[in-house]
Amino acid sequence: MDPEKHPLIDGGNAAAQPAPKKRFSSPLRLLACLLVLLAVGLVVFSKIQTTTSCRGSVPDVPNAVPAVQHFDHDIVELEPAKPSSHGIQSRSPTDTPSEAATPTAAAAATGTVLKNFEVAQPVLMPYGPADSDGSPYPDGGAPPGLCTVLLMRHDFAWSYGSPFVGNYTPPSCKFNRVVLNFTVVSYGRQFDRLALMYFGDTEVWRTSTAEPTVPPGIRWVYLKDMTEYLYFWKSPQTVIFDLGNLINDKYTGIFNTTLTATFFQSDVATDAAPPSDLIIPISARQGSNNAVSQFTLPLQNATNTISSFPRNARRAVFSLSTCGQANEEFWWSNVLESDAYAFNATAGALPGYSPFREVQVLIDGQLAGVEWPFPVIFTGGVSPALHRPIASTEAFDLKEHQIDITPFLPLLCDGNPHTFSIVVAGLDYDNDITITVGDSWYVTGKIFVWLDDDPASITTGSAPAIQAPPPALSIARSLLQTSNGTNETLVYDTAVQRSLLVTAHVVSQSSAGDVSWSQTLSYTNRGVVSAFGYNQLNDMSISGTDEANGPSAVTHYRSAYTYPLFANQSYTVSEQGNLTIWGHVRQGKQVETEGASVYATGLEAFSSDKRYASAVLDTTKEGTAVFEQTGDGKNSTGWGDARQVFRFAGTSAQGVLGDELGTELYFRSVEAKNGSVVRDEKRVAGKTVGGGAGAAAVGKVDGVGRGLFAQVPVRGGGV
Repeated sequence: MDPEKHPLIDGGNAAAQPAPKKRFSSPLRLLACLLVLLAVGLVVFSKIQTTTSCRGSVPDVPNAVPAVQHFDHDIVELEPAKPSSHGIQSRSPTDTPSEAATPTAAAAATGTVLKNFEVAQPVLMPYGPADSDGSPYPDGGAPPGLCTVLLMRHDFAWSYGSPFVGNYTPPSCKFNRVVLNFTVVSYGRQFDRLALMYFGDTEVWRTSTAEPTVPPGIRWVYLKDMTEYLYFWKSPQTVIFDLGNLINDKYTGIFNTTLTATFFQSDVATDAAPPSDLIIPISARQGSNNAVSQFTLPLQNATNTISSFPRNARRAVFSLSTCGQANEEFWWSNVLESDAYAFNATAGALPGYSPFREVQVLIDGQLAGVEWPFPVIFTGGVSPALHRPIASTEAFDLKEHQIDITPFLPLLCDGNPHTFSIVVAGLDYDNDITITVGDSWYVTGKIFVWLDDDPASITTGSAPAIQAPPPALSIARSLLQTSNGTNETLVYDTAVQRSLLVTAHVVSQSSAGDVSWSQTLSYTNRGVVSAFGYNQLNDMSISGTDEANGPSAVTHYRSAYTYPLFANQSYTVSEQGNLTIWGHVRQGKQVETEGASVYATGLEAFSSDKRYASAVLDTTKEGTAVFEQTGDGKNSTGWGDARQVFRFAGTSAQGVLGDELGTELYFRSVEAKNGSVVRDEKRVAGKTVGGGAGAAAVGKVDGVGRGLFAQVPVRGGGV
């Protein structure tokens, strides 16, 4: 992913592949590019190939992917990896760790390591529920001897195009649940970076980093339930972990990472689906080259042809992993394509193709389902002080979207090759749906398949009947000018509605009956670009309901979700070139999940005494922050405040999101000022508890928020 940002929104998340850009987003971006060139010099630039946009330059990544690839598929998905000692991985020979990256005792004595965290529902561990930062609760008991495998211990310094590659060997202990522990320490100045984890060709987790501080730096831990991947955990695998990073005299932060997996047995019972029998990647399939396998859109064609889909499949779910980067990272703030150059004479061209995005899954060219993405704001987004130490929702754990493709099984099980494609759609100049969008989107997919017991059985039935009318669009815009004809204020409103229904009669060894997949979605976004293109406000909301039904309860799945987002930001540049960015963000996420979800919902940690029908998550984070940078780009500081309220509950009977609060299982209300947590309230199953990332970080407000930021008015690539 190329590291360029929207001109009105700041930060610096960057991943491993560059993509060419078409536009400078503003004069600020051009100014920042010139500062970058002065700061780095010709020596650094001799090592890399620059792109046309100066969000930051990154090296080319080898192993270009053909537009369309064809694959056979057997039950044994991956070739066995080379043996290793109880799962401990070999270090990639292309990336040498830096001893300077690990905070020393002397450095630690000068201050306290800042503990960053994302607020999320607890994860089930062998000793009971644990916070997503790894903290057990006081009544959870002392952890017994855990069955833990080291997957990676690696320092990501100059790591673009050089992912960590190692071998996993299953442990000898019995297990039916697996939880990852990702622990990172860093200090110095660095952008936030995107990271993707693969088993061979299959992406299994997407995360991103916090931005480090001055020594002794930062530390964060994230626990991730990975039980849905038991298909992989039961056999040797190649582990590929890609975290593209750049180091020079200005951007000094190295990410020291440790990744472990804890294996254990549990008889916990929820309505979530049991782990699938098979997982088929829809990806660039570069694992055999020890390379990353995400598709970069629109540069590539994200299509695989599967020649031998298992004919005894009884259920199949397509899972999407997607996020926008560069001019598409803040897609929700993009303007209509017709207004992309409205402020070209003042602030410069703005990213276009509208603030609406739809990710589509196509099977043999037929629409199978869509995702309207959650707008992830990474830890450098808008202003880094907003996310220090409380990361935004999903910044440490980008969720995947499920599309049930069981209605397609009579087609997929016919013994013929079938194509699976992922496309990202926006709106073109005439405000019609187009699959041409800006650079870049990183996408992969995978198909979870559950098989009948008899390998010789063949699933049959009717062809899928698809009702997918075009989205209903409502677009309005106005452009106000000064008396001399200069564009001053742009107001644009975008509203989209869509419904989709796929039905079929499916006959398998285990069941026969009608199955369906339906989606109903609604989107609104009011955008205001003012001050001749230097200020911007967006008030957006996405809501939807996805539902799968079939002849038995084990095929029922329903997810109702709402993603509200309000963002307001302004840029000012003094006569001396000093930059000030002010930002205010309020972001929410409300999700109710019931039935056979592929992924853990969080109910696993609370299901020992009671079985819940659905999981309800409701969270809102709000904050205001300021970022300041000197004209030479070498000194920056920031301050701000943020607060988040998070509630997770279980319902005892089927309800509609918002109509039933359910039984509170986890609650957290946390507030931070200038990099320090000043209030942290937490309840687990109705009981007030202490500990956790926030409580451990509570301290005095230092007034400068650790004072070291990587942020520049473009999405920095580290040079």
